[in-house]
Amino acid sequence: METETLMTKMLRRSVSLIAIFLFTTAFASAAETSGTVRSSGTVNAAKDPIADFPNRVKKFTLPNGLRAVVVERPESPTISFAMFIRTGGIDDEMGKSGLAHMFEHMLFKGTKTIGTKDYAKEAPLLAKMDAADAALMAENDKGEKADKTRLKKLAENVTKLEREHAGLIKEEEFWKIYERAGGQDMNAATGFDYTNYVISLPLSQLNLWFAMEADRIVNPVLREFYKERAVVMEERRQRFDNSPSGKLWEVFLGAAFMAHPYGRPIVGWESDISRVTRPDAERYFKAHYDISRMVIGIVGGVKTSEIEALLKKNFGSIKSAPVKVEANIPVEPPQEGERRVKVLYDAEPAIIMGFHRPDMRHPDHAALSVLESVLSAGRTSRLHRSIVEKQRIGVDAWASSTAPGERDPNLFVLGGEPRAPHTTADLEKALDAEIERIKKDGPTDVELKRVKTNLEASVIRSMSSNAGLANQLAYFESVAGDWNYVTELIEGIRNVTAADVTRVARTYLTPANRTVAVIERKKI
Repeated sequence: METETLMTKMLRRSVSLIAIFLFTTAFASAAETSGTVRSSGTVNAAKDPIADFPNRVKKFTLPNGLRAVVVERPESPTISFAMFIRTGGIDDEMGKSGLAHMFEHMLFKGTKTIGTKDYAKEAPLLAKMDAADAALMAENDKGEKADKTRLKKLAENVTKLEREHAGLIKEEEFWKIYERAGGQDMNAATGFDYTNYVISLPLSQLNLWFAMEADRIVNPVLREFYKERAVVMEERRQRFDNSPSGKLWEVFLGAAFMAHPYGRPIVGWESDISRVTRPDAERYFKAHYDISRMVIGIVGGVKTSEIEALLKKNFGSIKSAPVKVEANIPVEPPQEGERRVKVLYDAEPAIIMGFHRPDMRHPDHAALSVLESVLSAGRTSRLHRSIVEKQRIGVDAWASSTAPGERDPNLFVLGGEPRAPHTTADLEKALDAEIERIKKDGPTDVELKRVKTNLEASVIRSMSSNAGLANQLAYFESVAGDWNYVTELIEGIRNVTAADVTRVARTYLTPANRTVAVIERKKI
């Protein structure tokens, strides 16, 4: 589509990684191209990317459980790193939602040697700030019985300590070190299933990355925690509380998942964010950032033997003490009837409908991915041609086979925005009609061939990015449990038949298995 509606953009931000995007970018350096993040390159379209690719990937597992997936690109002057930790929004404890997301902010604050002017003076001050925040929170918890004079003094004390602390820190030093070294695309992201930290560097800075990352895993200092907590609160207000698309998506997930934490927002609930503390975060880090839960994707002009030596030198001595944190994640019970929710908001109407489906390792995953493409991939897809162009019922109509994550059973989602004077009810009927059509007749041979051809072509065209490949290899190794899952996925896509697409549509896209959420304007 040439443009995206607010709802589509929110979906794309919320889905951990859409399967089609994943396997089209995952082979980014299997072809003979230049390899920098900014290059595009050309490839031989006749070459099968699957045949040669696995031979170029080397995986290492250290005794402490750290895994690294490496691809050599001798012609590349840069190297890209993607560090994935198998912890995300679904790993937050009850009452502490948003804690995983906080580390997207906090792990750039530095270590005991980076970001501080004098850590010996800073450490006791951090403890005083924790105590001051706890005292202020305790008085606030008294509600109407809170002593306003005491509240004022406690708030003034918090401000005083923050000012004192500001004099001991070096703002954004972690970022600045990487920037001076020529780092590009440095970022972090939190999904429901993972948290990742990515950067691309000149080859000459290879040792710097290992030193910096080992330091922040072993010696992180969660400085400016309460300042960043306020930043996250504002982020929540902008993305959800004051965003119609965000609000609808949040309400939809909450209705679709009654037990599993896919139903909670990654950024967290306001009441939880406001109460999370630095000691809470330190406990979370110790449990969830264990070295055994980490995967590093490394792609560029490196020697595998050199990478293996650096991994052992910098990460090999980090001790592992894994906690069985995933055992605490509840299993979503089977849905036994349709659920409906409505959001009243001063915004354009929109609809989302989601159907429960298995996780990414299930044999039906490939067929569900093809079903998504038949329905929603491009201007020739069924939803666009029928609902947007021919019937003109919607300004937008889309599908996603994987939302909001992939680690656990998730949702096949459809949605869109009606075109006036049509309503969300009209759009829902149109979406239902397309679902029933695919259940009855399945995709045509022409559709199936086009979808597979386009997916294959996308794989070839996208074989140019070190960063893309490092990110996707680490993602699959972390979330799916094996980087080679990407080759299995493409083979699965190639083997999907029209009957497979019809079968999964009939199996999962049923009225009793769906949740429908709409947003409508408040009536005055």
